[in-house]
Amino acid sequence: MAEARAVTSSRPSVCLVCSSGGHFAELNRLRTAWSDFEPVWVTLDAHDTRSVLDTERTVFAYGPTNRNLINLVRNTALAWRVLGRERPIAVVSTGAGLAVPFLLVARLRGIVGVYIESLARVSELSLSGRISYHLAREFLVQWPELAARYPQARYEGRVL
Repeated sequence: MAEARAVTSSRPSVCLVCSSGGHFAELNRLRTAWSDFEPVWVTLDAHDTRSVLDTERTVFAYGPTNRNLINLVRNTALAWRVLGRERPIAVVSTGAGLAVPFLLVARLRGIVGVYIESLARVSELSLSGRISYHLAREFLVQWPELAARYPQARYEGRVL
């Protein structure tokens, strides 16, 4: 795990949290949404994340995250440290397993949490989505059918 280097900036920071692969591709696709903010990425150390984020402030979390209780605890402690140090105005996540500890700690610290459910989830939320639904202040889905099933969810279009 590598910790992001501290940056002194007049811009507020936003913490971008996602697993590698498709979750990373979706969040990376939204770059213009946080162009006014100083991004701090929290993701897994994989070829796609390392190559795209090589010049960005990045924290590599503990993996695997799928149903791994030890790494859930380790990532919750990591979330406490990172969010305490960075003090972002928001935590934005596209999932998967990293979303839960970071959105939980964001809620405990009074930081806005935003969860964007995967494009692949058309009729049911993912496990991370079902948990994050109760943790995130803003919960976005990429299919209108999901927004109809979950009253707190909003459909604003598709990322990919």
